[in-house]
Parts: sequence; structure tokens; C-alpha cells
Amino acid sequence: MITRIRPLAAQWTTVVPVLALVLLLLTWKRSLPGPVVAVVACFLAGAVLAAVHHAEVIAHRVGEPFGSLVLAVAVTVIEVALIVTLMADGGDKSAGLARDTVFAAVMITCNGILGLCILVGALKHRVAVFNSEGTGAAFATIATLATMSLVLPTFTTSTPGPQFNPTQLVYAASASIVLYGLFVATLTVRHREYFLPVTPAGDLLDPDDHGDRPTQRTTLAAAALLAVALTSVVGLAKGVSPTIERGVAAAGLPAAVVGVVIALLVLLPETIAAVRAASRGQVQTSLNLALGSALASIGLTIPAVAVASAWLSGPLLLGLGATHMVLLALTVAVGTLTVIPRRATPLQGGVHLAILAAYLVLAVSP
Repeated sequence: MITRIRPLAAQWTTVVPVLALVLLLLTWKRSLPGPVVAVVACFLAGAVLAAVHHAEVIAHRVGEPFGSLVLAVAVTVIEVALIVTLMADGGDKSAGLARDTVFAAVMITCNGILGLCILVGALKHRVAVFNSEGTGAAFATIATLATMSLVLPTFTTSTPGPQFNPTQLVYAASASIVLYGLFVATLTVRHREYFLPVTPAGDLLDPDDHGDRPTQRTTLAAAALLAVALTSVVGLAKGVSPTIERGVAAAGLPAAVVGVVIALLVLLPETIAAVRAASRGQVQTSLNLALGSALASIGLTIPAVAVASAWLSGPLLLGLGATHMVLLALTVAVGTLTVIPRRATPLQGGVHLAILAAYLVLAVSP
């Protein structure tokens, strides 16, 4: 029997992102009734799955760790654009939006995605094995940037409230972009081998040995469709946010829960891609996705909102409260102990997931 291969235009991974983008254009800045929200949610889920597929096609073509970098940067660039847009529209109400979104991304990636991938990899392969040189370098950069951008503003005294003065903000933005640039250079040029999957014996694995590489034409099409899918994911997430806000308000929950839900939706493509890589034994690829997303979130968001603050009327609140600083310190301490041994058991994965659960519980009941 001859299997007929569908042309690219007829595949669901092409049709769903395009239809999701059309739906986004039709519903943009409109009040959506319940049935339309349900339809939007279905296309949102389909766009997430399509984004994962196209990201894996690109990763297979360009190889690791470039594939992980493509997905992390693509999601973050669109997310940053959304944050700046919401801040421009929200005025004083959105003063803490950048802080809340970046911190949610750090907690979800460094505890949720990382913990889930370690748990999946360790349960399937007894232990989750990774490269501590690359993972440790990424984690140290995250800890430094998160402390400088989200903790120090709480303790500065030159301006009232948890915010930087202009000189401090310029430094934080410059440090963020420079350190992120150094991370990308280390990841892709000087020490690429530190970010490749390894065997339990410590030998490098080839993450792209499971089939023929996609053609250049297929890769370019996947890149275009990835952009369409991610734009649809973020845009449709924004479209359903008023419904989420109403539900949160009706349940009597804090307004910060909305930001957590939106962050979870936006990070779904990376979560699914990371878990699938961990199930194949490529835990390092999963950690590249998780930590790369956290770094991109800080390294791109802080400079973007620093530039945007020049014309935004409201204040830019970046400093975390005491509870969130404790969770960040716990994340850094536990993450360091997870990374150093170069391998992890299901226990370490469970510990990170417990920290994420604590963050979610405190978001609902501060």
C-alpha cells in the first residue's frame, strides 16, 4: 500500500494557525460572549500544539541548542510586545505588569517546566542526566538578573516605592541585554557543547539522529507558521483575558491570578516541547528551553519596558514583595543543588514542582 503524503497547505499544523490568526483578527479588542470564548479556547489549544510541531521541525533542521533558542526567543518577543501594549493601554493599573509577568515566567520555567522535565526524564530513564556546565551558567545568569531587576528596586531609596530612578533603570536594562547577549554567544558559539544532551556516562548525544533533516523550504515554512501560531497564542490569550478577569473577580481571587493564568497559557508551547524532549531522554534540551525562556523573559522585557517608560505616563514598579523574594531565594538555592550533581532523581523534580505549587497557592491566597 502506498501512503499518500498530504501537501503542507492541507496539514492541520498549517490550517489551524492560519484559522487561529483569522479568529484573532475578527475578535481583537471585542467583548466576547461565552460560546465565542469556548471557540477561541479550542483554537488557542490547537495553535499551541502547532507551535510545538513547527518549533521541533526547526530544531531538527538547525540542531541543538539553536532549536531551543528559536522557540524561547520567539515566544518572549511576542510576549514583550504584548506587555508593552497592555502597559500603554492600562495606565497606573499596569504599573506592576512587567514585574508580575517576568516573575511568573521565572517561577513557571525554573520550577514548573524544569521540575516537570526532571520528573518525566527520571521516571522514564531512572535518573535525569544533563550537563552542569551549561545548565549552571544559565541558572547563575537568571539568579543575577532576577536579583538586579526584581529585588534591588525594593531596597533602593532614591525614589519612593519599589522602583528604580532613571540611572538605575538604565543600568538594569543595560546589564540585562548584555548578559543575555553573552548567554546567547556562549550557547551558540563558544561553548555549544555545554548545552548538548549527554548520556549517563557523560558522553555527548546527537539530538538530531532520529531521522532525515527537513529541507530548507520546509524549515522556512515552519518558521513562518511558528510565528503565526505564537502570535495567535498570545493574541487569543489576551482576548480571553477579560473572561478570565471576570471569573477571577467573581471567585473573589486577587487580580494577580490573571497574570499567572496568562503566563501559563503563553508558556504552554515551551512546556509541551520540553516535556517531549525529556521523555526522549534529552533532558538537557528541556533545560535549555526552560532556562532559556526565563533568561529571554528578563533579558528582553526589562530593556523593552525601560525604553517604553520614556513615553508611558504611569510608574514602573519592578520590586518584589517579601513573599515573592523568599520564593525566589528558595528557587535559587534549590536550583543550585539540583544542577551541581549533573543528574537528578524524581525527588528533585518533585521539590521544584512543590515550590511552583506554593507560588500558585500564594497567588490565590496571599
